[in-house]
Amino acid sequence: MSTLVFVQLRCTPGTTYRVAEEIVLREIHSELYSTSGEWDLLMKLYIPEGEDVGKYINERLLDIPGIERSLTTLTFRVF
Repeated sequence: MSTLVFVQLRCTPGTTYRVAEEIVLREIHSELYSTSGEWDLLMKLYIPEGEDVGKYINERLLDIPGIERSLTTLTFRVF
């Protein structure tokens, strides 16, 4: 069973579209949105079973040039 996480990204000004295009090319997301406010992008991401969440995100996402900061929200099946 995979782990669902939401990742919010803050991008260097002027790089949001380039960052989003790179995420799309890597095909690691389930959904990707542009957002207003403190964060520029919001992505829904399924982490494969057995993968470490932090390592997976660091190695497959956070090396994209233009990402300044991220906020990852883990989800837990309750219902």
